[in-house]
Amino acid sequence: MTEPSLTLVLPAYNEAERIGPALDELFGYLARRGQEARDGAPGSAALPDRVEVLVVDDGSSDGTADLVRARREAHPAPTAGPTGDRPQLTVMTVPHGGKGAAVRAGMLAATTDYIIFADADMATPPDMIPLLVEELDEHDMALGSRVQPDGSDMRRSQPWYRRLLGRGFHVMAAIWVVGPVKDTQCGFKGFTRGAAHDLFARQKVTSIVFDVELIYLARRRGYRMAIVPIRWADRRGSRMRAGPALALRVAWDLFRIPLIHRRLGRTIGAAKVPKGSGDG
Repeated sequence: MTEPSLTLVLPAYNEAERIGPALDELFGYLARRGQEARDGAPGSAALPDRVEVLVVDDGSSDGTADLVRARREAHPAPTAGPTGDRPQLTVMTVPHGGKGAAVRAGMLAATTDYIIFADADMATPPDMIPLLVEELDEHDMALGSRVQPDGSDMRRSQPWYRRLLGRGFHVMAAIWVVGPVKDTQCGFKGFTRGAAHDLFARQKVTSIVFDVELIYLARRRGYRMAIVPIRWADRRGSRMRAGPALALRVAWDLFRIPLIHRRLGRTIGAAKVPKGSGDG
């Protein structure tokens, strides 16, 4: 049986200061895991041999894309192992349309068996990737969650106003759209290729609410979801600026998600209750 392949999609907007160290961390981890797999180390099989990283530059003006293209991982080497002369790192540049639009472009462009999107600053450390991969063996999608099994929440490290806004957002989203999923906004989610291409082709919302739309679509389509507690650190430097305009955009997008997908049907043969969601 062929080992599944994986693409990691990293949306990036004006990340010139942070993208280098983040990619150093990511590729350092991938190199260590690859060596462990070759040495037969325990627990090393959860990460596929073929891992590609796709940085989607969301119309940056600070040279983010050029910095990524200049890295050695973006240039194929004859001794690259099972990937042959395929680059480990590629860059896609799209007009600035927000994180939701950048993630959608990358997820639809990826052709590997599994596709994960993550924040470009590695707020979720790369050693969490195998946790999603393991769940994708049996599920259509795996949602990283900053809420831990004991009920503790890693978002407590965020500024108080971000936590307050987050609580209000979750109440609205849970009632109207996503049900019992406790952490819709974790920027670490994995999909099988079939589920990713189906869901992202239907995505209409490109604001920060796009994660909620994806979960709503997945529930309507009957996809099998796993909720995966992960480690996460609040990396300061967020591009989001809270204010009345953002609040109105969020409220409007939450309200319209069920309306724009009201005629959506289920996939054939899908639908089990999401693992760990508590949805009966």
